[in-house]
Formats: sequence, C-alpha cells, structure tokens
Amino acid sequence: QVTLRAGAELDAHRVNQYTLTLRAACPGEEEVEERLFVQVTAGHVLRCDAPFTSTGRRQGVGGAGWRGPWVPAGTGVPRLCCAAGGDVVRVSADVAPRTPLYVVLPQPLGGLMVSGGCPEVPQLRNQDTPLMLTHRGLVLAPAGGFNPSKDTQTFRLEIEVMDRHGHNCSGVVTVEVLPSQRPSVTFHEPQWAVTVPEDTSPLEVVTQVHASGDNVRYAILAPMVPMLFTIDEVTGEIRSTRRLEVAHARLLVRAYNTLHPADHATAMINITVQGMDRQAPSCVPAISVSQVPETVSPGTTLVTLRCTDPTGAKDCLHYGLEGPPASLSRFRMEGPRLQVNTTLDYDSEAMAAVGFQFTATIMVTAGGQSPRSTRVPVLVTVTPVNEFTPACPNGADFTVLETAAFGSTVGRVAGSDRDYPPDSLEYSLEGGTGPTQPFSIDTRTGDIRVVGPLDSQQYKHYRLTVRLTDTLNDLDPAKRWSRLCDVVVHLQAVPNQAPVCTPEVQELWITARLGSRQPVTHLACQGSPDSAALAYAIAGGNEDGRFWLEGNTLFYLLNDLSEPRTFVLLVEVWGDPSAPRRSTVVALVVHVTPQTTPVPPSTTTRHTTLQKELLVITRTEAAWLPPAWFVTVLTVSSALLLAALGCVARSLLCR
Repeated sequence: QVTLRAGAELDAHRVNQYTLTLRAACPGEEEVEERLFVQVTAGHVLRCDAPFTSTGRRQGVGGAGWRGPWVPAGTGVPRLCCAAGGDVVRVSADVAPRTPLYVVLPQPLGGLMVSGGCPEVPQLRNQDTPLMLTHRGLVLAPAGGFNPSKDTQTFRLEIEVMDRHGHNCSGVVTVEVLPSQRPSVTFHEPQWAVTVPEDTSPLEVVTQVHASGDNVRYAILAPMVPMLFTIDEVTGEIRSTRRLEVAHARLLVRAYNTLHPADHATAMINITVQGMDRQAPSCVPAISVSQVPETVSPGTTLVTLRCTDPTGAKDCLHYGLEGPPASLSRFRMEGPRLQVNTTLDYDSEAMAAVGFQFTATIMVTAGGQSPRSTRVPVLVTVTPVNEFTPACPNGADFTVLETAAFGSTVGRVAGSDRDYPPDSLEYSLEGGTGPTQPFSIDTRTGDIRVVGPLDSQQYKHYRLTVRLTDTLNDLDPAKRWSRLCDVVVHLQAVPNQAPVCTPEVQELWITARLGSRQPVTHLACQGSPDSAALAYAIAGGNEDGRFWLEGNTLFYLLNDLSEPRTFVLLVEVWGDPSAPRRSTVVALVVHVTPQTTPVPPSTTTRHTTLQKELLVITRTEAAWLPPAWFVTVLTVSSALLLAALGCVARSLLCR
C-alpha cells in the first residue's frame, strides 16, 4: 500500500508525474524490482500557509489556499512573528478603532465557493473576541478601540475557510495588545481661578485651558443650565455667551483623546465676575468727524480730546486707538491728540477700497483698581487734490483713407492722468472743425472722427492739436489741469480702379430663335493696368432669369414670348476685389421680338449711347459744442446782469 507522506504538498504545475521504484523479495527467492508511475493533475484545491495553519494541522488535500498576515502602514504595529499555534500579531493599545490588523489573502488558483456558486468568506469559529472579521478577510480592531490597560491583552481568533469542493483550511491568529506608549491626557493645573470685569461682552474670551496629550479635545461638563460659557473644543478658549453680571461660576472642563475617549482628565475653573465703577471718563467732543486733504503732512493734529475723570483723579487717563489695521497704520495718538501717522494718498486702490474714509475708536481709560473706559468714535474723510497734469499718449499718429465716409473713426487719443479717478479726462480739438481740419473729437472717449471731405492731393497729412483737461480730481471744480498733445493724421490715397466701359449705355434689338441660349452683346470694358481680371454681374432687371452673363458676353436663354418685350438690364463691372471696391454700371436696353412676329430685314445690332448727367449730393450737418469755459462765463455774466438790473430797480423805487 502506497500512501502520501504527511505534510507533503503536490503541485501539478511543477511536477506532474512521479516515478517510484519498488523492490520486493521473499525468503530464498530473488529480489523483484518494478516501477510505479504516479500522475498529478491540476484541480481545485485549498492550501494554507504554514505560519497561519494551527499546529501544522491541515484539512483537505493540497491546492490553492489562503494566507496572511497583512498590516497597513501607520498602524503602529511594532513587529510580527510566527509560532507553532499560528500567526501572532503584536499591536499597541492606542491604535485607532477598526484599524486593519491582519488579512487573509486568496491565492491565484482555485476559488472559494459555497452551495449555489457564490464566493465564500472566512468565518470565525470562536465568537468570544471583540475583534471583527470582514467578508474580505480583514481582521479589524474593536469599534471602540482597545482598553488602555497597563497589562498585555491577548485575543485568539480561529478562522476557517472552505471551497466549493468541500476542502477546508483553518488557522489561528493571536493578537497581543501591548500597553500604549503614548502620553495620557493631563491638565497641568487641575484647578485655578479667573477674574473678569462685569461688562465683558458676549463671545469675548474669558480664559483658555490647556491639557497635554495626543488628539486633545475639550468639553464643559457642568454647569449645563444656565449655559453662561462655551468652550472651543480644539483651542480650549472659554467665551461668555451673554453680557456678564456680578456673579461666581464653577466650570468642570474635561479634556479627552478624540481617538480614545476613555483617556481623559478633568479640571475645575472658578470664574469671578467683578463689579466696576460705572463712572467712566467724559470727553469733549464725544464724536470726532474731520475732513482732510490727501496732501496733509504726517504729524498734523486732527482733534484734541478734553477728557475729565468724575472721581477727580488727575494724570491717570490713558489714550489708545482701536480699529481696522488700515486706520491704525495711518493715525496715532499722542496723549489726547489724534495725529496723522503717514501720508494719505487719495490716488490709490487701497484708499478707494475703504471708500476714502477711515473709522477708528479712541479708548480713554481711567486707571485704578477697576479700570473704566470711554470710547470716542472717529471718522476721517480724505478729499482729493489735483496734483498731476494729464499726460499725452506715446505715438499719436493715425492713417485714414481719403475715401473715408462721414463719421468714420480715425483713431483714439488715449491720454492718462495719475489722479483718482484715473484717466478722467475731457478732450477738445484746438481750432475747431473746418476745411483745413475736417475732424471732430469725442469729449469723453477721445475718438477722432471724419466730419468733412478729405483730399490727399492737397493734404498729405493733417496736424491736430488736442487739449486734455482733467475732471473730478479736486474738491474745487475750478482747479483743473490741461495739456496740449500733437496728433498727426496721414491720408492714404486710393487709386482710381473703376473700369471704363464703352459705351456705358446700349440699346439692342434681337429676334428670339428656337434652340439653346442666344448671344446678345459683348461688353467692351477696360480696367487699370495693374488690376486683376474684370468681373461682370447682372445687378438688376433680370428678375425672371431670361438673361445669363458669361464673362463679358450677355446671352438670352428663354424663348417663350408671345409678343415683343423690352428689358432694361444693369451690369456691374469691377476690377480689384479688395476693399474698397470701385465699379462701373453699364445699362443695357434689350428689345426682344418673338420669331413669329415680323421683324425688320436688318440683322445688325444698333448701339445707342445716352448722355449721362452728373448728380452731386452735398450733405451739411451743423453742430455747436461750446467749451466748458464758455458756459461758465455765460453763467457768471447772466448772474451779474440780473444783479445789476435788481440794483437799478431798487434805486428807482427808493426815489
């Protein structure tokens, strides 16, 4: 009888046949030798690794199996070892809840199945353990974490896996929980006292607690009603929930490890709300509102407070400034005087962001055992000063076609001004608009437009003088600065590219014949020497599509007329297709006679040239845009005239 040796594992992918040599002999006879061939075939099998298998016991026959262990990075497991009773995992007691400690991994061959064809999962054979085994084979720490004991805790897991052929594999994993090496949560002072003034505002920080340890959070245990204080669970800052009155409160505060709530400590805080003398200093003025130009010098005094202490104490008043950082950096207190600390630049985005106003509060405090204070609100408005002259743009040269239409834009004069608001300018054209200066300028945008005829033969370019005047840059509207800028407008001549056709008006007679298209006439047109080939198109009179133009030849297509008819066609001829396109229009008067209608015996085509009259259309637009100074002078003169008339009338009535 030949049996498989205990502990042997067969792998058909490595050795698929074994040759055994057997020798047998009976007493007094010769020895007989035979060979036995054992073939190994692949099949669905299950195998457990030796460290995982409990005391080397194995159920089932060879094959694919399950193995472990696995511990993720950062779990704090110091080391992993193997023993005769299965795998041993050593972890620290402070690992986070549900942390993976061990994993049972399937081998590539085979598949674990239960009845019905569904995959099987590892199962625990003992339920007396707080550890959890997931359907993926993960051994997890308890949901509430391990007990932070000072002694080593040991947990034993018996895990069994079975495949669909009934082969099973069992193993033992021992988890040893070592005492935690992390520091416990501890208060440095388990009890202390805090004194706060009775006018403490809501949500104002009263005190702050601090405990040592890992992942520390804070909570108030008592008193819960009434809730006079609240604590920031991360920073430990204790704030009041309402305006405090004279009272005494005892707070019981707990600090705990958020990952291990069982690790905690408590502290007692005695809070005393102390009464204050409500007679605060009185100050004149009680509110300070001032307006200063942006050019005010640092060190200038804006307001001087006159404050007195109702208790009669002298030389014990302290002055401080509170407010936004923008205000604290630009103003300072010198005793009772509020002074400018730095320049107040109106022409900046930072100044515009605060609305050109600064707010602050002067805190006047009277010393003593219970300090008393008075707050004086301050509002400082910064006004603009027109400091800078407008600047001309770099390279104000423009080019325009001499055929530019009325109102065409030539270019934009983009002046600049460093005063706020930036580039708030008015534009005007020196010398006005006329034949020698056929342009106008938009007072707000600086756009230059064509308002008259342009002639490149007489003027190669125009020199314009544009005045830039700043506006809204000073508190005084009359304080304005201006600058003259030179602008050159070059004229670009447009060559005459309109074709010449001879004649420009033709009168033709044709007799409609049966058959295909019938030629009517050939247009004789000539363009400029450097232009492209001429293009022809019927521009009008061919609504019913009886004529067709191919090149310079006109064809008649349809022959369905029952009586003579006259057609007037307009043919457009042009050369260079680039803009602007210049073209010539040829008028063709075609008399068509049906073939059944008697026609004159002549077969020649008569051409008649009609005289054209030149029609000139002139459009004049009048506009008057008075300058700003003219409006100002007219207003002042009218006011003076009315005043003089009033004086004359009064003197006549007195007489």
